[in-house]
Amino acid sequence: MRGLLILALLALLLGVGIVALIENHPGYVLVAYGQYTVETSLWVGLVLLAVFVTLLYLLIGLLRKVFSGQRSVAGWLGQRKARRAARLTHRGLISFIEGNWVRARSQLLSGAAHSEVPLLNYLTAARASFQLDEPDKMREYLGIAEQANADAGIAVALTQAELKLQGGHFEQAVATLERARRNAGRHPHVLKLLHSAYRGLEDWDALLKLLPELRKHGVLPDDSLLELERSAHTRLLERCATADGDGAAAALQQCWEAMPASLRQNKAILRNYVGHLIRAKDFMAAAKLVQRALKQEWDGDLVRLFGYVELPDAGRQLAQAEAWLTDHPRDHQLLLTLGRLACRHQLWGKARDYFEGSYRQRHTSETCAELGRLLAALGEDKDSALYFREGLLLREKTLPVLPAPQKSD
Repeated sequence: MRGLLILALLALLLGVGIVALIENHPGYVLVAYGQYTVETSLWVGLVLLAVFVTLLYLLIGLLRKVFSGQRSVAGWLGQRKARRAARLTHRGLISFIEGNWVRARSQLLSGAAHSEVPLLNYLTAARASFQLDEPDKMREYLGIAEQANADAGIAVALTQAELKLQGGHFEQAVATLERARRNAGRHPHVLKLLHSAYRGLEDWDALLKLLPELRKHGVLPDDSLLELERSAHTRLLERCATADGDGAAAALQQCWEAMPASLRQNKAILRNYVGHLIRAKDFMAAAKLVQRALKQEWDGDLVRLFGYVELPDAGRQLAQAEAWLTDHPRDHQLLLTLGRLACRHQLWGKARDYFEGSYRQRHTSETCAELGRLLAALGEDKDSALYFREGLLLREKTLPVLPAPQKSD
């Protein structure tokens, strides 16, 4: 309470002092503008100045509120358009997944104008145009997508390549992907699409050159990479085998030597190569390869191919095969091959024994056919017909069950 009295007393004394100061020293202020002048005391001028400054401050505050309100309205309208664009984009993606290509494209293009990610809209619209078989529209939207985002070059190229792959235009897809291949480290999907394009073109040389990058960037699992390498080399062998004239044998040998050592030891590829050598009539190379492989590991299928090899000395070839019989007396493929080699050496009785031995180990249509034609040549038509009949039935295992006519008495 005492403090309030002291403050009131001090305020009273201050007011008396100010009044005394104004009465004794009124001062003078003159403001002139053109033909107009305003005269007043200093203290009135200060009061007017304070009022003017206050009004100016209030006016500035009012203007700021007006303009900020306009920005708020503009921001609200912009957010409303963005929300509408997001809804249209969402509906367009759903329509695209459902296969409603026309509706999807319309919704996506309507939502692209105010979308935060128009690139997605235009790329999906291009995909919808592809489904509608409208290539001109597809290219148009891909071009707009690239213009919408300066960093979208790879995305556009990948989309374009995927669509060309779906359409079976493998050469055009390769041309597109080769331009994007420079950034394969950042975009390994380029390599995966290139792999698909080269397979579509059956360009096995290009696939083998691409293989190290596929392995480096982990684009495919290890087992898929191994299968790809095997398939590519197998197809290259087939291509070499179709070379014109006498060039097939040389082309096959060159292709074989270029193959990794691990693949040359693969049984399936080795058999394939020997078969191609036999068809190319390079019998000496085929015989050496079979004999070398059988020393390392026995393979009945490879022994069977030895029966197709035609060496000049048929007796020596037969002796070589008979030497294998000591360790593999029950191998039906070896016995079949021995029968063929005995026929080539015109040892008909021995050939018949070997064929019948193979037949006892396993009834196959191939063994039945050999026995049938040998017995036919020996004049045993009845037994020959029985073997031919059995061999035919063994080959045709999927015949339906049908009623048979009754035998007449």
